[in-house]
Amino acid sequence: MLSLSQATNPMAYRGMVTSPNALASQSGIHILRQGGTAIESAVAIAASLAVVYPHMCSLGGDAFWLIANAKEKSLIALNASGRAGLRATRDFYRKNNCARIPYKGYRAAITVPGMVSGLEAALRYNREHLGETLPLASLFADAIDYAANGLPQSTSFVRAMHTALTRNAHDPKTYPLYQELTDIFLPNGKESALGDPLIQSDLADVLRTLVREGLNSFYTGSVAQAILSAMQKNGGLLTEEDFARNKATWDTPISVAYREYQAFNTPPNSQGMASLAILNCLNNFDVARLGEGTADYYHLLVEATKEAFRDRDRYLTDPDFSDIPVAQLLSEEHGRSQAARIAMDRAAPWDAPLDPMGDTVWFGVVDSFGNAVSCIQSIYHDFGAGIVPKGTGIILQNRGTFFSLDPAHPNRLEPGKRTFHTLNPAMLYKDGAPYLIYGTMGGEGQPQTQAAIVTRLVDFGLSPSEAIYAPRWLFGSAFGAPSANLTLESRIDEACQKDLASRGHSIRLTEPFSEIMGHAGAIRIEKRSACTRGGFLLQGASDVRSDGAALGY
Repeated sequence: MLSLSQATNPMAYRGMVTSPNALASQSGIHILRQGGTAIESAVAIAASLAVVYPHMCSLGGDAFWLIANAKEKSLIALNASGRAGLRATRDFYRKNNCARIPYKGYRAAITVPGMVSGLEAALRYNREHLGETLPLASLFADAIDYAANGLPQSTSFVRAMHTALTRNAHDPKTYPLYQELTDIFLPNGKESALGDPLIQSDLADVLRTLVREGLNSFYTGSVAQAILSAMQKNGGLLTEEDFARNKATWDTPISVAYREYQAFNTPPNSQGMASLAILNCLNNFDVARLGEGTADYYHLLVEATKEAFRDRDRYLTDPDFSDIPVAQLLSEEHGRSQAARIAMDRAAPWDAPLDPMGDTVWFGVVDSFGNAVSCIQSIYHDFGAGIVPKGTGIILQNRGTFFSLDPAHPNRLEPGKRTFHTLNPAMLYKDGAPYLIYGTMGGEGQPQTQAAIVTRLVDFGLSPSEAIYAPRWLFGSAFGAPSANLTLESRIDEACQKDLASRGHSIRLTEPFSEIMGHAGAIRIEKRSACTRGGFLLQGASDVRSDGAALGY
């Protein structure tokens, strides 16, 4: 068992937030203290993260939300991922001699940023269902201040900039560094040090414009015009029509039972189906008997992940363009079939390489009424497409590079289509109400870390912080080219490492608390009748692999 000094669980009665950056967490708790709802707090966190973690998220990225409404006893999913532009076609890239969509540049930024449309939709829902309590100016106040007056560069940011410079030095054609980005993040033409100030004046002005003109000005107003002007000048494919037609969409969450709990996630085009499929498969095993941290435990979860990923990679794309048999893939019968294929003494073969990218932020909020938000937003690769339209300070995402140019691929590029998305926020319900708000960044690692958190809490009785602090693994590539290795934190016992290798896993090691294992977080909600208002005891957790904090009041 971990000591409290190793894994503390901040506790509170009235409200709790967790995010991968402490400044953003403070923004969220500040809104709760003013009487704001979980949604309003989440909007404040989202805006601040777009400023303080620009290597992982931006107003130019995408987002997915789960929103639990305590009054109406409802759970709803919000898809704020953008669609490919109408001019973004496979034929265009073929004519330009592209074997794949480039990772960086204006021709990588082919999906409309959806994140701001998600903020607008969430706040509209808040007004209609929870009651507006605070103006947008209050929700954006911290983000504007951080952008205008500066903030200290975090460990994660400095590391990401170093990685970007290293990639550029080794392969400048694939990973170019564009002037607009380096002007902002390398103002002296060299790498910054931890704690050096980061000022984003143009981004501050854009945030002020959104407050003044409304969030939809990102798509139809002066902000949109600035982005589209840069697109036109630099051979980009997105148009005024693409931005004007963009809308976030509401959907019904998908779910599976896990023990006496119900796990929820976002439906396709999110990979939430893969996260749930792992749990659905694990239902057929007595995970508790395996022992936490044993070779059997790691092996089983990796093999269950393979089963989930096979289905995901066969089907996942935009459901408006393809039929995805989600109900069948998450059925108890299918879970039993998957479990029957798992051999505990050997690793199943895996030929398909897994993508190594996935710079993302997850955050969660619970307010004093029991409303809860699980939200995740991203620009895909570190610094997205690497481009910043002049005068905006907005990094545009390269999520569209996940599309395939193969016409037979389920996730093939088509105009107006949403791509297969790694983003998936999660919740676990107990007795019909939210019990655990959780999630992580990390691309392919998101479903794996979500499974680690749930099994460690449910099957082994660990606290949220203990579950997140414990050693993690990643089936897939950690850095560089896509692959299918099993990367383990070196804290995992050497005998366990050898055992896993003997079963056929291709083992690689990474340092303790490696950032490649993702920035996880969680909030556990326990009923306490003597507590104020809703009667909740809230336990928060933030990941030591991040710069984050779980804060309550």
